[in-house]
Amino acid sequence: MIAVRSAKPVDAAAWLQLRHALWPGHSAAEHRAEIDRFFAGDAREPLAVLLAEDGTGCPVGFAELSIRAYAEGCSTDRVAYLEGWFVVPNARGQGVGRALIEAAEQWGRAQGCRELASDAEPDNEVSAAAHRALGFDDVGLVRCFRKDL
Repeated sequence: MIAVRSAKPVDAAAWLQLRHALWPGHSAAEHRAEIDRFFAGDAREPLAVLLAEDGTGCPVGFAELSIRAYAEGCSTDRVAYLEGWFVVPNARGQGVGRALIEAAEQWGRAQGCRELASDAEPDNEVSAAAHRALGFDDVGLVRCFRKDL
């Protein structure tokens, strides 16, 4: 049985491992700093973190959520946004991702949002398929740019 709940400070180490698995390009120190900011109440993003646990209480996935004023393909100006979503490989296909998304939807509704949006790297077909399987519509690919001023 999968249980989804809000992350607590005692979950910091498990959340760090899950974050690093999803975003290996960031150092453990960078992840730890973001986790510390979240638990200190100093983070603007994410606003909420959900952890999924298997029947033994072992963390097997997470979702980080925020609220955005704009998201591609959305029509409202208060959109619940899935900033990060990850399930450990050996727990995939067992409903963990679905449970996290259902909890994310509940969180978004509780925040007054009517839409949930997300993104994935253009070449991440596993993520695209998982999103589609859970009812997300593919609204296009966007190439983003930035420049120092």
